[in-house]
Amino acid sequence: MVDAFVSFAVEKLGDFLIQEVGLRLSIREDVQWLTDELRFMQSFLKDAEEKQREDQRVQQWVFQINSFANDAVAILETYSFEAGRYSDDGFASRLKACACICRKETKFHKVGKEIQSLKQRIMDITRKRETYGIRSIDNIAGEGPSNRPNNQSAMVNTLRRTTSYVDDQDHIFVGFQDVVERLLAELLKKEPRRSAISIYGMGGLGKTTLARNLYKTPNIVSSFPTRAWVCVSQEYNTPDLLRSIIKSVQGCSNETLEMLERMTERDLESHLRHLLEEQKYLVVVDDVWHRESWESLKRAFPDSKNGSRVIITTRKEDVAERADNKGFVHKLRYLNQEESWELFCKKLLDVQVMVPTMERLARDMVDKCGGLPLAIVVLSGLLSHKKGLEQWQKVKDHLWQNIKDDSVEISYILSLSYNDLPTVLKQCFLYFGIFPEDHVIPVEEITRLWMAEGFIPNGEERMEDVAEGFLNELIRRSLIQVAYTNWEKVTQCRIHDLLRDLAVKKALEVNFFDIYDPRKHSISSLCLRHVIHGQAQRYLSLDLSNLKLRSVMFFDRDFYKLGIINFRNGFQHIYVLYLENHSIVPDAIGSLYHLKFLRLRGIPALPSSIGNLKNLQTLDVKNYIGKPCQLPPETANLINLRHLDAPYSKPLNRINKLTSLQVLRGIRCNQWKDVDPVDLVNLRELSMYEIKKSYSLNNISSLKSLSTLKLWCEGDESFPALEFLSSCQKLQKLGLNGRIEKLPPSNPFPNSITMMILFNSELMEDPMPILGMLPNLRDLQLLDRAYFGKEITCSDNSFSQLEFLVLELLIPPRKMAFSHKCNASD
Repeated sequence: MVDAFVSFAVEKLGDFLIQEVGLRLSIREDVQWLTDELRFMQSFLKDAEEKQREDQRVQQWVFQINSFANDAVAILETYSFEAGRYSDDGFASRLKACACICRKETKFHKVGKEIQSLKQRIMDITRKRETYGIRSIDNIAGEGPSNRPNNQSAMVNTLRRTTSYVDDQDHIFVGFQDVVERLLAELLKKEPRRSAISIYGMGGLGKTTLARNLYKTPNIVSSFPTRAWVCVSQEYNTPDLLRSIIKSVQGCSNETLEMLERMTERDLESHLRHLLEEQKYLVVVDDVWHRESWESLKRAFPDSKNGSRVIITTRKEDVAERADNKGFVHKLRYLNQEESWELFCKKLLDVQVMVPTMERLARDMVDKCGGLPLAIVVLSGLLSHKKGLEQWQKVKDHLWQNIKDDSVEISYILSLSYNDLPTVLKQCFLYFGIFPEDHVIPVEEITRLWMAEGFIPNGEERMEDVAEGFLNELIRRSLIQVAYTNWEKVTQCRIHDLLRDLAVKKALEVNFFDIYDPRKHSISSLCLRHVIHGQAQRYLSLDLSNLKLRSVMFFDRDFYKLGIINFRNGFQHIYVLYLENHSIVPDAIGSLYHLKFLRLRGIPALPSSIGNLKNLQTLDVKNYIGKPCQLPPETANLINLRHLDAPYSKPLNRINKLTSLQVLRGIRCNQWKDVDPVDLVNLRELSMYEIKKSYSLNNISSLKSLSTLKLWCEGDESFPALEFLSSCQKLQKLGLNGRIEKLPPSNPFPNSITMMILFNSELMEDPMPILGMLPNLRDLQLLDRAYFGKEITCSDNSFSQLEFLVLELLIPPRKMAFSHKCNASD
């Protein structure tokens, strides 16, 4: 893992030498020396990371390398920023120029002293390496590929060969069809009493996934108008759990949050009862470890004799049995031998590679998984990336060393799969441990975080595409689960709680991140990343002044006092600031000039100082639902911004200055109409709202890299002329929500389109003759009043590539004639 930190530091130091052309020669030579020493240290890190498991002294050596690399980057970044700022001031006048020289000399002196201190530290680290017998080694047999600079490009290309991922998650488990039907019957039976359905079994059997699939089943969604999900886990806080359920039912307005913050546990319980009294509800209480935690919640679930239900998942039999004296209890069983093999083959990427000898090895390993689904799918993911009989035999040999009671410990299978990852994927995997248990994680969010952290190499391919490839690799290895797909991509994912436990454990071993524990009121000063799941205000009372943090992530949804953060107290070097819920953003946020990722929620406005954040790549800011945020004109100064996801209220007249922009969401049509987008040469995705027929969209045709376009009309408005679309020659995905009075007689859509969704189009003429001529169209969806005609016809010479056709809520029902095989629903 430390290899990744050192690689990042080497890259940053190299950039520093290139950018700081006016650097004093002695300092330049020292920085080059540090860079060379770090490169040299990389050859020893593999051996050190192996030895640190048994030798605490080696573990401390690894920590020192990590700390050194982080401090070196922080010192030089601070110098670059301040030297650049003084240079800007110096152009104003001769007097300021003289002052600039004086300041630079001061900076040279300070950075020179700090670099000398770094040199002394690296020499001490080198001496300890020799003392501990850490040897140079590039790769260890049985481990994943090395992340050395000379083969990193090859590794990235390997992982990027296939970036698309088809969601093959099993909605019904292998062997569990009867279980699903039985539990659905219990949930939907005509029993007016509120009852609890308990599902129990050991970790990895699929309790949460089973409950989640029940929760999302269409019959359940339509039968229970009010639904909520809460994850309890071992360390629970009853008031927080009650608040979470209330927010799911009532929403998360600022007024609601303030009210809930003031409530006692008894008040919260009473308030939730009142909310649910007249509702037919389904609440999933996931991962209950103690009877007391269920007892503390169930009083808030009223029995209004309307068929409400509660699903409880737990590993403990006594919790399940005593949850409801008249409830239904189901113990999840292990898979039998035949079912285990079926699941293994289902998850294996290429079953055809198995020659008979390999199949015998695989069957032996699957049998030792003891019928535990999680162990089987992770083993399948691991073997999918091992080529040939010899490599499969090595995996079996590793497993056979850890057999207990004729089966393999699941923790060892998970660790073996983790250890097989390349270093760059290890850090991506560990990052999932930062999120709260059972958290649904937007794919764009996790990949943009990886980019901000420096995990994604900046080479010939777009970092977004490389990051997506990394995520798909973790999914293929069954280390990460698909939660939701849309627009032919995985859009949400999650991590199983046992794998999350592994990520947290491994992260703590290498000081990758630390999660604030309010009971101890402490957090590691050695970690680069601090994670706060609760009591954020208490965390901020810690002394953070001497830290050089890279990331601070607040998941405390009850924390909305952003103004109490002292951004110059330990935060001045951060790349990532992630805040779940806040109100007023202080002007001091503009001092975080290293920031690359900023996520804020519940924000009415950003201060003008946001324009200082020249390194920012992602600005993800939302006000409360239906309320736009106010962005200052200085937002246009964010020259490195790649992702702007912020529904905002006033036009950004200089938005065309954001030439690095790849994704732009939240813009309104009246803000766009006066923009000259010709300089937005990198923009790939555009989402625009409140379109009116009187507005022209013709300037969209200037976006030569545009591949995804989503347009929403305002109210009952119609789209203006759509001929401009024919000029968007790279457009692949198009979504139009609003009335289209008539499709032009000549096809307005470019041949590059692969996916199209039409909402509320109210077309009177059959669109199929025009749409059917698109040579690359694979996915067509006509939804919610998209077509008002009486007949839909697909002729023999149309839709040559169509794979998916969805027709939904077209009123009235219409006659359809199809000549092609496709997946159609009406």
